[in-house]
Amino acid sequence: MARLFQRTKRKQVSRSRAKAGKPDYLLMGVIAFLTLFGWVMVYSSSVIIAFSQDKPSWYYFFRQFIWIVVGLISGFILYKIDYKKLAKLSPFLIAGAISLLILVLLIGVEINGSKRWIRFSFFDLQPSELAKLAFILYLASWLSRKTKAIKSKNAIKNYLQVEMIPFLLILAVILILVLVEPDLGTTGIIGLTALGMYYLSGEGYLHNIGFSAILVTSVLVGALAAFLEKYRITRIQTYIEVLKTGTPPDKLGSGYQLSQILTAVGSGGLLGLGFGQSKQKFNYLGETAFSDTIFAIIAEEFGLLGASIIITCFLYIALRGIRIAQGAPDKLSALLAAGITIWITLQAFLNIAANVGLIPLTGITLPFISYGGSSMIVTLSGVGILLSISKYVKLD
Repeated sequence: MARLFQRTKRKQVSRSRAKAGKPDYLLMGVIAFLTLFGWVMVYSSSVIIAFSQDKPSWYYFFRQFIWIVVGLISGFILYKIDYKKLAKLSPFLIAGAISLLILVLLIGVEINGSKRWIRFSFFDLQPSELAKLAFILYLASWLSRKTKAIKSKNAIKNYLQVEMIPFLLILAVILILVLVEPDLGTTGIIGLTALGMYYLSGEGYLHNIGFSAILVTSVLVGALAAFLEKYRITRIQTYIEVLKTGTPPDKLGSGYQLSQILTAVGSGGLLGLGFGQSKQKFNYLGETAFSDTIFAIIAEEFGLLGASIIITCFLYIALRGIRIAQGAPDKLSALLAAGITIWITLQAFLNIAANVGLIPLTGITLPFISYGGSSMIVTLSGVGILLSISKYVKLD
């Protein structure tokens, strides 16, 4: 695979010579569409649940509006701040994120056996969402400054001390704290994003060998983690049964949620049942209908055509993000753009894959679309940084 930053390294355009232009309006438009569409779908998917909870029909719809507004404000602020200044703040940001990840284990609210949220009177903070962006900022800053292992008889020792071991240590701290919540889905997203950034940051045989070793070890550790909890084993068994027979086992028990998800997706057909006409949102999918499994509701109401449009939008974000990373003026901005792109699109496609039965259920949200304050605010904040970098990139 060709290095993402070969073009950047050849030109090495300094920020003093790179002139800021206009942000990527096409990317901004696609993200605006997904956010507004998701906001409307939250309303469609949450009305029944809100009613069953004796809340106004617009309860979740209005709260999502607040998170979108806060996310837009946060994203605009980060858009206006020089990304190099953000890089200088990254050690404090990652320290804060780690502190919150520890705090949530101590005082977090336990829901369905997981401690992922710190509850305030008006808002449930999910530290693992903050950790995604803070870790990307920290890694981009560190990986862009790290000293290369010199080509000498001490090259292996230098590589281990300067690059590989420090990366593994900080990665292990973040992943372990998220995993013990437990939250395997978010652990995987953070880990894969970090590995992608690490691979793209270096070159040479030592870097490639080191990355390969880390990747193989990560796969083995991830597989082991998947079998540490009984509910994860059950999800995997259910998934394997679906692959074998095409239908979930124990549709009233362990396979209930997946069965309802596949029913929603299959009911949509080509054009869907129509906006607001979903049947699976009538408590069959519970509160996940407007969070983790909202894509299934989209497929049910808008069919294959609507689902394909959403998938195409995320593909466009991935391709546009790659273009921004390739044309970025320096290694820091290239790594930032690549990290944010990997994070958002990886999370999107893992969520979609789980909603159509391609992978076991993960419990992660669909960026820009699913209900959730922490996720929406942090994702739009990341977009603000990506658009800020796009000002220095000449896009067709």
